[in-house]
Amino acid sequence: MGNICQLHPHAGIMDYSQLLADKTDTILKNWIEAVRLDRKIETADTLPHSAIENHIPRLLEAMATVLSQYQNSEIGIIIKASLEHGFLRAEQGYDPAEVAREYHLLRQVIFANLEVELLAGTTTEVVRAFRLIDSVVDEAIAQCFNSYVSQRLSELQKIKSQLKLTNQELNRLVCANQENLSYFAHELKTPLNSIIGYSELFLRKGKAQSQIKDTLPGIEQIERVLRNGRQLLRLINDALELSRADAGKIQLQLRRTNVQSIINTVVEVMQPMADAKGLKLAVTTDCCPTEVISDGQRLQQIVTNLLSNAIRYTESGRIELSCYQAGEANWAIAITDTGIGIAPEDTNRIFDPFFQAGAETGKQHFPPDSTGLGLAIVSRLVTLLQGKIELESEIGVGSTFTVILPLEVKILQAVS
Repeated sequence: MGNICQLHPHAGIMDYSQLLADKTDTILKNWIEAVRLDRKIETADTLPHSAIENHIPRLLEAMATVLSQYQNSEIGIIIKASLEHGFLRAEQGYDPAEVAREYHLLRQVIFANLEVELLAGTTTEVVRAFRLIDSVVDEAIAQCFNSYVSQRLSELQKIKSQLKLTNQELNRLVCANQENLSYFAHELKTPLNSIIGYSELFLRKGKAQSQIKDTLPGIEQIERVLRNGRQLLRLINDALELSRADAGKIQLQLRRTNVQSIINTVVEVMQPMADAKGLKLAVTTDCCPTEVISDGQRLQQIVTNLLSNAIRYTESGRIELSCYQAGEANWAIAITDTGIGIAPEDTNRIFDPFFQAGAETGKQHFPPDSTGLGLAIVSRLVTLLQGKIELESEIGVGSTFTVILPLEVKILQAVS
């Protein structure tokens, strides 16, 4: 903010203020288009127009006022808009380099739209305008990164708290999972070591960083910590869910359930994941039952696990989800992919915990976030809901998982 405070109002700058205000809509439109087209900001590909626009209009409005007449209140608006921008970009999953790139494009678009008028001004007017616009954008970047880092640290703290809370339950369930314990511990070791190592590195070096160019490496280290932390928590949560199912501790909450609503919710969450891989996600629910008596949360888990699995193991083509009535007392959900497929000799073991088809021969490549627990959890949840799951698959062609469930689940207690 120091650079801004050193600049004083000048009579010639008033015209540039009005010019910037008049061209705000054009600048905003050009900037969003530039962000959309920039391959270095991939996160924006899955966001709607309003989410990309964010707080930039308020920033441009404040910038125009500052160009006209220096006011502390308008500097405050710039700071507030930039802080909100940083918080939202952190929540949207932007990488730090993508945030910096957005502001780089904003600076370019502003000067491109004012170029003709700036070149027509006097040297003094042009220099003052350039310096002030640069200073405002620099201040916005600094404040944005402050809030971005704060949000990432807050998320890191939440993950740390979650890990502590799950540790006690893990200890209680160790005895019931001796068979899988050694493999489970091995899977935990790599992401846990990364969390510890990068956290220590950030604590040693990150506190003294104040400049943006020095802050970026620290932010990237936080990103690595968060990615590994999320993977670790997903593995732990999957293992705990599997343990609860095997121990008969899952209590079903049976009520009238809108199947269409559950499918829509899952598809909405999974759509960006499919879009990121260029996969077409087709959903057919014309023959879906309106309501069933079941556990909505467990149904959502089943559909989420199957659909995310299909997307993870499919590199090109399409994913099809269909829901339909299956006889007088049953209904079904089928998910078909054009992925790597499953060999016949592996189909009987595909629902075993930690089993990954083709892993023993090394013939298939698996996503780095695969735990080998998703299908095991699905199998147990389907059994709890008195249903069955069927698999049809061919290597190199794809797979179809079909879950057949009763229209009314009648058992109210957990099944051991």
